[in-house]
Amino acid sequence: MKMSFYPGCSLDGMAKEYARSVVAVFEHLDIELVEIDDWSCCGATAAHSLDEMLAVALSARNLAAAEKLGLDMLTSCPNCFNRLRFSQNMLREKTTDVPWEVTGELQVRDMSRFLAEPEMIDRIKQRTVRQLSNLKMVCYYGCQMVRPPKITGYTDYENPQTLDRIVNAVGAEVLDWSYKSTCCGASIGIGRKEIQDSLTLRLLTKARQAGAEAIVVSCPLCQANLDIIQRGAGRSVIPVFYVTDLLTLAFGDEESARHWFKMRFADPLPLLKARGVMV
Repeated sequence: MKMSFYPGCSLDGMAKEYARSVVAVFEHLDIELVEIDDWSCCGATAAHSLDEMLAVALSARNLAAAEKLGLDMLTSCPNCFNRLRFSQNMLREKTTDVPWEVTGELQVRDMSRFLAEPEMIDRIKQRTVRQLSNLKMVCYYGCQMVRPPKITGYTDYENPQTLDRIVNAVGAEVLDWSYKSTCCGASIGIGRKEIQDSLTLRLLTKARQAGAEAIVVSCPLCQANLDIIQRGAGRSVIPVFYVTDLLTLAFGDEESARHWFKMRFADPLPLLKARGVMV
């Protein structure tokens, strides 16, 4: 099986370890990811507030390149997924013209929703060699993956379940909480850092109150937001995992995960060692 892959700017910069974990996981699942040739920024998150045509065009360029491959398009960044689907919508409605031929028929897949499909859950369980049964976690979706539902296609946007199903598949205990799709403040951080910090700290507090030892995300901006604010927190950190981190561990690739975890402020190794997941 092959899919085209749009990594986006974050996975080529601050979240390079996420990109590597995505590729590693899909190799374990026998799915070849074909990176879109000469991809460029999708316009997340500020372009649409300045110029709607530009916001559509930035994503349309990548859609045009992906359509040439003739493969379903996978993206692991919820912001990219949102902007690509929005651009498709605008082009189908013919509200904006772009200088590339885009049919709008390409299937743009959000990675977590793809991995949560029954067939993929079965494949994940088959590839799992290490159950993560001693870990208690909450799944955090953020606001861009699930909203607006007209664009994203999510009907359970108040209580999404895709990450929950993936994490359950590798044996970890997923705890329920009321903040899984509440904004972390990433988009307002430059202009109003105090608001961002307030929103992020509330999420960390509510995760602890729910009994979580860690948070699971698929958004690089959410991960960075929740991780960086814990800089210098010592032993009181709550690790923030990408969902592909957990799959990598479950598939037995401990050395790769150990290398990626060195790039985190909230070090997950003490928790993983204490729970017998890593040595």
